[in-house]
Amino acid sequence: MNIRIGKDTLSLLLYFTGLILVGSFLFSLPFATQHGGMRYIDALFTATSAVCVTGLTVVDTLSLTRAGQTVLLLLIQLGGLGIIAFSTLYLFAPRRKISIVTRGLAGDYTVPSFEFRTRNIITQIVTWTAAFELIGALIMWPVLSKNGYSLFDSVFHAVSSFCNAGFSTLRSGMESFRDNVLMNGVTMILIVAGGLGFIVLQDIARFIQKKKLRLTYHSSIVLRTSASLILIGALLFFVLEYNHAYSGMNTASKMMASLFQSVTSRTAGFDTIPQAKLTSTAQFVTIVLMFIGASPGSTGGGVKTTTFYLMLLVALRFREGGGVLVDRNRTIMPHSIFKAAAVVVRAVLIVLVVTATLLIAEQAHGRPLGIETAVFESVSAFGTVGLSIGITPNLSAISKLALISAMFMGRVGLFAMAIPHSRLSPERYAMSPKADILL
Repeated sequence: MNIRIGKDTLSLLLYFTGLILVGSFLFSLPFATQHGGMRYIDALFTATSAVCVTGLTVVDTLSLTRAGQTVLLLLIQLGGLGIIAFSTLYLFAPRRKISIVTRGLAGDYTVPSFEFRTRNIITQIVTWTAAFELIGALIMWPVLSKNGYSLFDSVFHAVSSFCNAGFSTLRSGMESFRDNVLMNGVTMILIVAGGLGFIVLQDIARFIQKKKLRLTYHSSIVLRTSASLILIGALLFFVLEYNHAYSGMNTASKMMASLFQSVTSRTAGFDTIPQAKLTSTAQFVTIVLMFIGASPGSTGGGVKTTTFYLMLLVALRFREGGGVLVDRNRTIMPHSIFKAAAVVVRAVLIVLVVTATLLIAEQAHGRPLGIETAVFESVSAFGTVGLSIGITPNLSAISKLALISAMFMGRVGLFAMAIPHSRLSPERYAMSPKADILL
């Protein structure tokens, strides 16, 4: 059997790294900005943020020329098609045979019913993406045109929304459209659709078309968890900020702002209320939502909704000595629990290291950060969210490199680490002695 997992991992990393390097080179050229190009560290940060569809910025998007904004748009689109699209492209290219190990990897990462026809997979992903973005842009265009924006701005905002990127060519971003129901509604729909994952969108379409009787277990978990997080988050923000950041707004505006904050915290990065105005408790809720993120196979980041759901099941339902975990008449396999735990632990370690780096680096430069601020920026970078309290442009080069690493690890690194080793482990004919550990 031809096993090429190691090569596949390298191809995945090289693709995203190459795209970031090309983007950073273009941003450093004079044509990209109105003041003649960026410093390379800022160009690298912007390119990484775009490819990893994060939205954290050290340079105002409005300071880019139209050509620079076009480069940014292309990077967002190529990155926003998702790791699933690009890993599928490299794993299942027509010129290569599909190994049993590779087939198992893709099925394991998505769902068992995944189809292994490269052209159909890529065509469906591109079609879904183009349809959502085009429809979203056309709906928003009349509103934006009345405010002096072009069709390009409408397309840019639609692409950034569906790809959960958070970049904007709108003056003051979505804050200037805080009370506009249409802009808020369309933006949230695009964010949620992009964050559900292509497998779930396809499953929903087949269910609506009555091509199948019920949604898959994966899709039902994604939809239930996503809806619960959005609603609970919105309720918390409404209560916590009612007399604080939302004071002076009518009840309807407060409800819409709360819902938008809950949706955007799950890896989108837009905001209608500056994050620095939120109370510490609301910022903590935002951090939790950013860490959880979107769903597998989507344009969003984070540890993913399914991982959060599985860890919640383990915490609430697992009984010592039970041996198995059952949910909705389905047995959760042990290896799924191990993988979910590994993702969470790796994510926590990444956030801890990046947070420590920010605190140490900024202290050394005479600009000490508060622990809440450092954690917020670190989780936002890791979860490829893009929400910021406003400190990113003023960070030192070391801190920017730390956030660049967090964005890359959150977008590409976790998936790359999940790919099995290239060598097959010998079949085990005997078990090693059990290790008893007190917990």
